[in-house]
Amino acid sequence: MRARAWPLLLLALAFVAVLSAAAAAGPLPRVASINVCTDQLVMTLADPEQILGLSPYARDEARSFLSDRAGGFPLLSGEAEDALMLRADIVVAGRYTKRATRELLKQQGQRVIEFDSARTLDEVKAQIRVMGDLLGHPDRAAAANARIDAAIERARKAASDKPFRVLPVERRGWVSGRDSLINALLSTVGLANAAGALGIKSGGFASLEAIVSAQPDYLLISEDSDFAEDEGRAFVLHPALERAYPPSKRITIPEKLTVCGGPMLADALDRLTAELLRLER
Repeated sequence: MRARAWPLLLLALAFVAVLSAAAAAGPLPRVASINVCTDQLVMTLADPEQILGLSPYARDEARSFLSDRAGGFPLLSGEAEDALMLRADIVVAGRYTKRATRELLKQQGQRVIEFDSARTLDEVKAQIRVMGDLLGHPDRAAAANARIDAAIERARKAASDKPFRVLPVERRGWVSGRDSLINALLSTVGLANAAGALGIKSGGFASLEAIVSAQPDYLLISEDSDFAEDEGRAFVLHPALERAYPPSKRITIPEKLTVCGGPMLADALDRLTAELLRLER
C-alpha cells in the first residue's frame, strides 16, 4: 500500500469508530423542564431536538437569561398533564416546583429529576455537571464550568485590594444574606456582604434608615431604571437612598443573571467585574 494511502485509511477507521461509539451509546434522552432554572441548564447543554418543552416562565425576559432562545420551544403549563403527554425520557424540575405536579408525574411512572436551589458556586457547578451527564453532554458542562471559573478569576482581579462592603438590596428593601447566591458571588471574589451589620443572616427586609445607617460602601441592585412602576421599585428609588447612594455608589447586576444558579453566572461575574472597573474611574 502506498504511504500516502495510510492517512486516508486511518481517518476512515477513526470515523467508523466514532459512528460505532455513537450507535452503542444509543439516542440522547428527550427532556421537558418545568422550572425556570432548569430551563436555563437544559437550553445551554441540550441539543435543540432533545428539548420537548420548557416552563411557563422560560420566555420571561426579567427572569430567564435565555428568554430569546426559549421562543423556539413549546411552553408547558407547569401542571403534570401536558408534561405527561410529551412522553419525555426525563422531566427536570426544581425542588420547590409545585409538589403536587412532581408527585403526580412520579406516580405515573415519569422519571423526574429535581434540582435544589444552589447557594454556592460549587453547588452551581455540580448541578451543571449533573445536567450535562443526564443529557449526554458532559463536555458542554465542563465548558460551562470553565467559563464560570475564568469569570471568577477576572472578578477577583478587579476586586483585589478593594475590601468593599456591599449591600444587596431589592424591591421593598429585601436584603440577601449569607445563604444566598448573591452572597456567594460577593464572597468568592473578595467582597463583603454588609447584611450582617443589619442583623440579617439568611435574608430579610430592612428599613431605609437601617440601610443608610449601616453605611455600606456600595449598594448592589438588579436594575438601574429611574422609573418606579410600583411601590416595591419605589423603595430603591427613595430620595434618601438616592442621596446616600447615587449611581456612582451602586452596582447593577440584572436579576436574570442571579435568580438561578447556572451557566449565566459567568455573565453575572463579568458584569460585576465591569461595574467594579467603572467605579474605579
